[in-house]
Amino acid sequence: MSTSPGAAVTRAASAVRPSRQVPVLWLALLAAPVATAGNAAVLILGDLGRSLGTTTATASWLVTVFALALAIATPPFAALLRRRGTRAALWLAATCVAAGTALVAVSPWLPLLLVGRAGQAAGGAGLMAVAVNLAGTTRRMGVISAGTGILGAVGPLLGERLTDAVSWRAALSVLAVTLLAVPAVGRHTAPAPHPAGDRFDARGALLLAALSGGLVLLPSHPLPALAVAAVAAALLAAHVRRRPDGYVPAAALRSRPFRGSVLTALALSGSYFTLLFAVPRLIADRTGRPMASVAVGQSAALIAGSLLTLGFAAVAARLGRRTVRGVLLAAGTLAAVTTVLAHDAIVLLAALGPAVFAATAANATQSVVAASAVSGRRRPAAIGLFQLGYLMGGALGPALATVLVLR
Repeated sequence: MSTSPGAAVTRAASAVRPSRQVPVLWLALLAAPVATAGNAAVLILGDLGRSLGTTTATASWLVTVFALALAIATPPFAALLRRRGTRAALWLAATCVAAGTALVAVSPWLPLLLVGRAGQAAGGAGLMAVAVNLAGTTRRMGVISAGTGILGAVGPLLGERLTDAVSWRAALSVLAVTLLAVPAVGRHTAPAPHPAGDRFDARGALLLAALSGGLVLLPSHPLPALAVAAVAAALLAAHVRRRPDGYVPAAALRSRPFRGSVLTALALSGSYFTLLFAVPRLIADRTGRPMASVAVGQSAALIAGSLLTLGFAAVAARLGRRTVRGVLLAAGTLAAVTTVLAHDAIVLLAALGPAVFAATAANATQSVVAASAVSGRRRPAAIGLFQLGYLMGGALGPALATVLVLR
């Protein structure tokens, strides 16, 4: 096992490197606002629903679509980095963020808002991939990870404050901040390399996207989503047998450590994001406090859990894989059980600490397992699939919270 998640991700990244090292604060600014943008809608779903003339459950699609697009776009941008280099990926991602934010800022219709959020998320996935690719060292990866965790933690509070002071459109447009870093990062990127010789596996990418979408829709539309997921899974399995080195490498799927790491990250991420959206409503229902009043306490719990992740990741390599996974699963279970049983606002908020710790520490430590499960040129694809699994939890969480609590 690698001594750190940052080293594993860096080794798994594209062989394309910058001509000069990018200052790490620019990379943090490139990646961290994506987490803020994803969480900014946690406390304003009611405002969104009232403004759009719809229900809170329907408004939650603005969150689900963002998370799903972020997940689905991650592997294609990893492939683009490998084939075309960082410069092409950087500017394509920036264009997606700018176009999506423009739609969010002006559109009066929910369907067009959903398109805008999907564009933002796709661009955010590319910017995160570029930041990881350009990090270069474990210490620089740590700065990026810390920034992402902390800004993600303050996302709900920031979204609630921007909605009160300006509008919910401002809250949903915070990702535009990342564009400030694009010119600075672009000046340090290397010229695009010659395209890779292997042909892009478009069919594999399409089938994986269909499978991911079907799984995310399971909580809200069980029967049609199950049908889509089942058909996509069958077709994808057959495709992987025909093209074992394609978009979904067969070597990764055959690896038990890889499968275990992905399932762990998916489960803990899904649990965390479910609680993230459910806890404010549960506090309102069980204690009578308005959801907006929990913003500060929620941010404090999330920041504490994120900081705990940094310390745990530093010692995880000495604990062994089973011990690490056991700690993470125990923390996630504690958070879920506490949320189900507690009726005190402070206890419910405190449960978010172990929840975010379990999810973010799983992302950090299990990515090492995923990277070491395959070798050589398959590692970028394996890391992309692992991140897809983690981000799928971010898409499933709001959908589960909507079905269980928000209706």
